[in-house]
Amino acid sequence: MSTSSRYPFTAIVGQDDLRLALLLNAVSPAVGGVLVRGEKGTAKSTAVRALAALLPPVRTVEGCRFSCDPAAPDPGCPDGPHPAVGPGGERAARMVELPVGASEDRLVGALDIERALAEGVKAFEPGLLADAHRGILYVDEVNLLHDHLIDLLLDAAAMGASYVEREGVSVRHAARFLLVGTMNPEEGELRPQLLDRFGLTVEVAASREPDQRVEVVRRRLAFEDDPAAFAGRWSGEEAGLRERVAAARALLPRVRLGDGALRRIAAVCAAFEVDGMRGDLVMARTATALAAWAGRTEVAVEDVRQAALLALPHRRRRNPFDAPGLDEEKLDEVLRDAAADDPEDEPPTPPEGQAPEEPGGGDDDGPGPDGGGGGRPDPGDGAGDGSGGLPPQRTEDSGAPAPEDAPEALTGAEPGESGGGTPRPASAEQRAVAAGEPFRTKVLSVPGLGAGAAGRRSRARTEHGRTTGATRPEGALTKLHLTATVRAAAPHQRARGRSGRGLVVRRDDLRQATREGREGNLVLFVVDASGSMAARRRMGAVKGAVLSLLLDAYQRRDKVGLVTFRGREAEVALPPTSSVDAAAARLQALATGGRTPLAAGLLKAHDVLRIERLRDATRRPLLVVVTDGRATGGPEPVALAGRAARLHAAEATASVVVDCETGPVRLGLAGELARELRGTAVTLDELRAEALTGLVKDVTDHHRARRAA
Repeated sequence: MSTSSRYPFTAIVGQDDLRLALLLNAVSPAVGGVLVRGEKGTAKSTAVRALAALLPPVRTVEGCRFSCDPAAPDPGCPDGPHPAVGPGGERAARMVELPVGASEDRLVGALDIERALAEGVKAFEPGLLADAHRGILYVDEVNLLHDHLIDLLLDAAAMGASYVEREGVSVRHAARFLLVGTMNPEEGELRPQLLDRFGLTVEVAASREPDQRVEVVRRRLAFEDDPAAFAGRWSGEEAGLRERVAAARALLPRVRLGDGALRRIAAVCAAFEVDGMRGDLVMARTATALAAWAGRTEVAVEDVRQAALLALPHRRRRNPFDAPGLDEEKLDEVLRDAAADDPEDEPPTPPEGQAPEEPGGGDDDGPGPDGGGGGRPDPGDGAGDGSGGLPPQRTEDSGAPAPEDAPEALTGAEPGESGGGTPRPASAEQRAVAAGEPFRTKVLSVPGLGAGAAGRRSRARTEHGRTTGATRPEGALTKLHLTATVRAAAPHQRARGRSGRGLVVRRDDLRQATREGREGNLVLFVVDASGSMAARRRMGAVKGAVLSLLLDAYQRRDKVGLVTFRGREAEVALPPTSSVDAAAARLQALATGGRTPLAAGLLKAHDVLRIERLRDATRRPLLVVVTDGRATGGPEPVALAGRAARLHAAEATASVVVDCETGPVRLGLAGELARELRGTAVTLDELRAEALTGLVKDVTDHHRARRAA
């Protein structure tokens, strides 16, 4: 991309944190890259592409495909060894994009296995990691990359080198680059382990200020009308920023990170319970880069504070449903405490626009900024009872708080269910109940052998996994089956005139390895939210079970969808998506009440799966119906539910019914539904992995006892 066709970095409106994070990595690539999270249309890609123009030019060895530095060439370079020649050539820093659909060979490079076997030659075609060496590697929608590609990418970023291994043939080359990824959290999250490998993370969002939005549109339209003229108007600012980056790079080695700053960094990471030591290291490097960017040779308190805001939010996630973030009040408190322990240090600088606290000002009894009371609530205002200031839930009849184990008759149960008191109308809607504690679930999988996207749930033919056989390659060979190739070539050696020890191999002899691994599935939850599920304890347990299954789907890299049914209809609460977080949020807000249109829920699920089969025919679905099996409302509700279930059975949709029925008397309706679906039924208790483990242990002990007898 030419400079004139690239939107200038200095012309970007707002997004201060994003621009700062990118510039800090330009000053010190050791910071470890940036992950940019945010909604679509927030200049994420524009800012990253514009950054390349600010980087200094790169000197390379002439003719080296791996961009070796003439002053210190890589001794293991596949194009080497390089002679000690002059200064070499000079080129602009590259910005290399990794497409979401890229193959492993495109990323790390490809070995010509045919030439390696027949001629003993390491014929290596460099990949994108080699192209990005000493430049920027940009991954748009990094959360949509396959896990094995992300692992390769982050391993190379951590080690500064890329390794390619193919059937005993190995190639290594340097791969040091500035890694920048962008993602929209609505389309799915990265695993916390992968989040931790990015040095900094920035959350971006579109401005809500009309004047700023107007300026964004004005500049963008001017750029699209005449990119060259627009870039020319900003050339002065671009040159000034480029010089500042170069000056900060030159100053960086002279910046001192004192013991006081190190203690603050350690105190902050310990206070926020950051796992491991990577957070401490990234904070130290970021604070040093901030000082160099400001033209200082000493790391100050404000550098440590800003470094924490950029380096720690994504490292505090304890489970996939935690949103990244950092409590700034707690951060300032930790920094104040660290300063008190070191009296020679200056007090931390408060955030912009906030007045410094007076000594001994911990008691906030004075008026607040709006003239009201201070930040601390009075003991009687309900803020300390764990309810967040909300009044307790009350029943409509008595006005008294509803107990946790209130009978269904008092919480919207349908006629005929146990419980005393006056039943509420079947259409009454109950407030959303909090989910119970999640637990580790037993593995639910789709039977048979699939060929969908790589994941961790069901058996499938994949690019990675254990080798199960060999076949003739269709197109380029990617995974050689060495034994099958030798067997195919061996009978023809005399006819091919073999005279030495080497094997004469031709292309027709090559065999592709077929491998079996695991795929991700589409897990569609169909959740009964009717009045029969409305008892608070039961619905809390049901939500806890679905939340546990969502957590399992996240770990197994599935897509998920959510259909709910109650009253007279069913609705798609969440269309199939990779964002398990969104499904968890919709589940938490799910209200209950009304009749049980089971047939409507199953039919809605059938429509969703039909559309998804057209979009992605290789991703096999798993239908998880969470219900007690009751069907009410409309004519012949039970018969309609049976016919809807048989539609799924006719299409061989793998189904699991989670039986939510409780109490001493059970009707077994969920089991009947599972038989109609030709699926399996499990109770809430059986869904727990601990229950399955105990069952296996009991059976094993029984067999051992029989042998001993």
